[in-house]
Amino acid sequence: MAQVQYQGTGRRKNSVARVRLVPGTGKITMNGKPAEEYIPFANIREDMVQPFGVTETKGQYDVFVNVNGGGFSGQAGATRHGIARALLEVDPDFRGVLKSTGLLTRDARMKERKKPGLKKARKASQFSKR
Repeated sequence: MAQVQYQGTGRRKNSVARVRLVPGTGKITMNGKPAEEYIPFANIREDMVQPFGVTETKGQYDVFVNVNGGGFSGQAGATRHGIARALLEVDPDFRGVLKSTGLLTRDARMKERKKPGLKKARKASQFSKR
């Protein structure tokens, strides 16, 4: 018999995370590695599992994540977004709580593009009056 699983896709910066929730003990696996090994910063990992704390479902689901693009912070943010969306599939009543804490909103902040004539997006060479 097929086991129940819930899916959600999360995005942040240049990262895309495909998240699957399976009833279990609360293990998080990212790209085949434990989350503690994949993301070395504890504060980013805590931020990543915020949807479970808000919905009081901590330790009830195992999380399997395929994530690519971006760095640690973007990938953790994308995972958080994906977990929140997957929890909506678990119980649609979570929508109010997740929405009020802003976990369902895709963070639209992106890296600003480099402009011609400048060194970076806004950094210019030093101005010389004479």
